[in-house]
Amino acid sequence: MTDTQKQWAVCRDELVRAMAEAGYPREVALEIAKMLGVPKSIARMASYVRNVRPLSMEMIADEALSIKSDADRWRERKISLEANRKYNEMLNSGLGEEE
Repeated sequence: MTDTQKQWAVCRDELVRAMAEAGYPREVALEIAKMLGVPKSIARMASYVRNVRPLSMEMIADEALSIKSDADRWRERKISLEANRKYNEMLNSGLGEEE
């Protein structure tokens, strides 16, 4: 098991514990962890459950979707910034100039 996999498992277990303490099924926590996909997002969700103590599954689903959306937006921004950096590098190197 890689370090990333270990970190994912630790965060998943943390979410399962938080959800169980709040009275929600383990299966829901496992599905949310799979959907979120990355340890940072899973830990954020566990923190939400512990601190907010959501009163319904709808609140949990809304927050999970919000966290997922934030992570996706961040990932897309990083990809865009890298593409822009490479494009600017190409322009500055003179490859984009016509002779």
